[in-house]
Amino acid sequence: MIENNIVILGNGISGVTCARHIRKNNPKVPITLVSAETRHFFSRTALMYIYMGHMTYEHTKPYADDFWEKNDISLRFGWVKEIDFGQKQLKFEDGEVLGYQQLVLATGSKPNKFGWPGQDLNGVQGLYSYQDLLNMEENTRDIDHAVLVGGGLIGVEMAEMLASRNIPVTFLVREKGFWDNVLPKKEAALVGRHIREHHVDLKLETALEEIIPDSSGRVKAVKTSNGETINCQFVGLTAGVSPNIEVLKNSELETNRGILVDHQFRTNLPDVFAIGDCAEFKTTPGKGRKHIEQVWYTGRMHGETLAHNLTQKKAVNYTPGIWFNSAKFFDIEYQTYGQVPAEWTEDSWSFYWESESGKVALRFLFDLEDRILGMNAFGWRMRHEFFDRAISEGWKAERVIRQLDKADFNPEFHKNFHQQLLSQYNREKGTSITLPKQSFIQKLIGSRS
Repeated sequence: MIENNIVILGNGISGVTCARHIRKNNPKVPITLVSAETRHFFSRTALMYIYMGHMTYEHTKPYADDFWEKNDISLRFGWVKEIDFGQKQLKFEDGEVLGYQQLVLATGSKPNKFGWPGQDLNGVQGLYSYQDLLNMEENTRDIDHAVLVGGGLIGVEMAEMLASRNIPVTFLVREKGFWDNVLPKKEAALVGRHIREHHVDLKLETALEEIIPDSSGRVKAVKTSNGETINCQFVGLTAGVSPNIEVLKNSELETNRGILVDHQFRTNLPDVFAIGDCAEFKTTPGKGRKHIEQVWYTGRMHGETLAHNLTQKKAVNYTPGIWFNSAKFFDIEYQTYGQVPAEWTEDSWSFYWESESGKVALRFLFDLEDRILGMNAFGWRMRHEFFDRAISEGWKAERVIRQLDKADFNPEFHKNFHQQLLSQYNREKGTSITLPKQSFIQKLIGSRS
């Protein structure tokens, strides 16, 4: 049996960041990264671009393969079948046992399944791991039609991937609007229109009832809640993800949806910690934050914070600050900052502007004292630091609207919509806000937009 001081189970962004920062803080402590997905860390968000032919797997690895040896970080490739917390041991499927003094669980997520008949047929899958990508490559070869189940960011990514190979797609979304449990109605409608414009057959208020097999055990069709049967050879399950903690259930480790942790990522067991998608905070780490945070940048912050706590005398709490996220719906970029729920209460008000093309939109949410609570941006790149400061400091609505030019992060000569938005705001609010004075160069750029 090999004894190691710190073992990290999972080599995604959380686990790798934790390993890197432990090594920065302590050049001598033994570190082992364990994974059975891939031998080396890769960018999970780039999986779609491998399928679309824009990148290769090698392009998605931020570090050269010899980086780990040079930094004295051991890599163990293999599946863990059991963890003996009492003996502080990881037991692998190949029979090897790996001891630890401190264990970091960074096991990530898995695609959701909701007990649909036929959900385990050949040709039915989610998209999270590298193995999922390899399966999708095989499962979509020479097919005539694909069905995606469940709205959200992964579903849009998979639709774009399939569209890149001219595979017709039907998209089943049980809600009235696309991602309308997250997006307000107008933004959900904007995204829905854009998806359809990319030749995706988006069916709203339509749920999956059953996946129908052929004689060989492969998917041949789906049946919907509307009674329709849709022939297909591939079904993408894109109804979100959940913490990957199967190997940890029925153990003394406290779990709920994920592994329960405090704000220093400590579990109920001594010397056992959890970070990333698999971690569930017992209490939210800040206003507007969630108990489970399954996005790339929070995983990185989890790893940095825990690495500090494992190597420094004074531990700190995880303080993520203002919520933000970014994604894209085909070619429309999306950013969100602060709190913009799908529906808001009477103690707040909203301003929404959308371009005539329906491709660019901004929404702001303010409290009754006109302080900004959050914003959504579609097709208009915004500077993170602007809204992080505005929301943290509680800027008033007129200050935010007037100074949007400072937030603008669009490329040079991109069309400027500030005046259009400002004019609509003045009409709706009965104000007379004017744009800040511009230099001659700024005016020249605006006239060319």
